[in-house]
Amino acid sequence: MAESNFVDYVKIYCRSGKGGRGSSHFRREKYIPKGGPDGGDGGRGGHVYLCGNRNYWTLLHLKYERHIMATNGGNGSAKRSTGKDGEDRVIEVPCGTVVYDADTGEFICDVTRDGERVMLLKGGRGGLGNFNFKTSTNQAPRYAQPGEPAMERNVILQLKLLADVGLVGFPNAGKSTLLSVVSAAKPKIANYPFTTLEPNLGIVSYRDGRSFVMADIPGIIEGASEGKGLGLRFLRHIERNSLLLFMVPADADDIKKEYEILHNELVKYNPELLDKRRVLAITKSDMLDEELIEALARELPEGIPYVFISSITGLGITELKDLLWRELNKETFHEVERIVHKNIDVSTLEFDDDEYVFPMDDDEEEDDEEYQAYWDDEEDTGK
Repeated sequence: MAESNFVDYVKIYCRSGKGGRGSSHFRREKYIPKGGPDGGDGGRGGHVYLCGNRNYWTLLHLKYERHIMATNGGNGSAKRSTGKDGEDRVIEVPCGTVVYDADTGEFICDVTRDGERVMLLKGGRGGLGNFNFKTSTNQAPRYAQPGEPAMERNVILQLKLLADVGLVGFPNAGKSTLLSVVSAAKPKIANYPFTTLEPNLGIVSYRDGRSFVMADIPGIIEGASEGKGLGLRFLRHIERNSLLLFMVPADADDIKKEYEILHNELVKYNPELLDKRRVLAITKSDMLDEELIEALARELPEGIPYVFISSITGLGITELKDLLWRELNKETFHEVERIVHKNIDVSTLEFDDDEYVFPMDDDEEEDDEEYQAYWDDEEDTGK
């Protein structure tokens, strides 16, 4: 099977730039004896940012760029010249990307809006030159500050798709077929379980030029919250959806029981999903007559809006769009900003290769040791 271009989590190594060291230079010009200190400050190291970009929908562009490093700040020089600031690195990610610490699984931040910029690692501050230490009692300071060291971190970027409606159902419930009917998306459709191996997005057209985004999530089975099937990997995409559309086929042995199994798997994965609005669609209803529809309607879960549909004949598709639009535009629907991201178990994720940390060169190691020794000396002297 050809490797999929849908990449929803990657592990990368990030490092900011170290600050440049301050200069301990003295002014030396003709006819100006004892010119005094004129050492400039070091430049700051480059920062590492995350930036949301709506033109990306996967993390594929980061799969083969696993090491993101900003440049170091330049050293200060004579004539109070400040060193050049290090170049920042901006990591562009799809909207809906969540960042975790790769070692502990701790949640760090998330990016949900286009153009939103979040600082992931701060560059080291540049050291002060000896000009800053000149006083009336110390007119010739022969020392300067070293720059602050760089910060480094291994992080996991996880994509949680941003969609208005998420399709939830067992394999072969008709999710991909519905998406292909109501939108221009072309998901793979076949008569066997787990045909869909990656989420698909489609834009559903509504009346008066309005539209909303629908996401087809790969089939969930009982035990998905414990890692069975494909559910554990793709359940996180449901967290971002404003509304969940549960899909149960009309030929199921017990429609209410299947709905409850699906609902319980979501709640086990994340209790926050209990607050999301839910709609139930009974698919493949073209095989039912009016009497059967009325009989099944009496056995459906209470309090959940429902509609009988058939993607093949178009039965109930218009009613489904109306119902979804009404539910999406209620004042109390789930907001993306309310999501509480829990820490993850990093041992459950598999990566193509092991992490590799770029070693610092000898000069950088000496600078870091000098920086630590400088501040240890400051503490000892009480400065």
